[in-house]
Amino acid sequence: AAEKLIPRSQLVESDKSRNGTREALTALRRQARTSKSSVLSSESDEKICRTCGDSDGSRPVWSLCPGADVFVRLPFHQVHCNLERAQVELETDVNRLQSTVKEKTFLLSEKGAIADVVSPSLVESFVKLKDRH
Repeated sequence: AAEKLIPRSQLVESDKSRNGTREALTALRRQARTSKSSVLSSESDEKICRTCGDSDGSRPVWSLCPGADVFVRLPFHQVHCNLERAQVELETDVNRLQSTVKEKTFLLSEKGAIADVVSPSLVESFVKLKDRH
């Protein structure tokens, strides 16, 4: 059961980071007065950023450096691009950890380690669920 707790705690931390990144991206979109789908990009006009929209992408904003407690002023466009990349990485990490936790929970259920709390058939049905994003 202890080996299940490590990925579970990593999942919780990654999910917190993912939510923080999502909130930061939402705040930047509010500053630029855009939404995730408000700025349509066409093949003929590839220079329009979906997040920046009509706002000035070179305008400096404060950003927290990853891995350090230091704020720096970076161009708006660079900050939101960095956050979007981090969001994709966190989504991948969270999905991988969710799969790991599901597998380990299922294995524990098959061994009967959690049978007194959750029936094995219920755990099996949860493990077989697919996340559709």
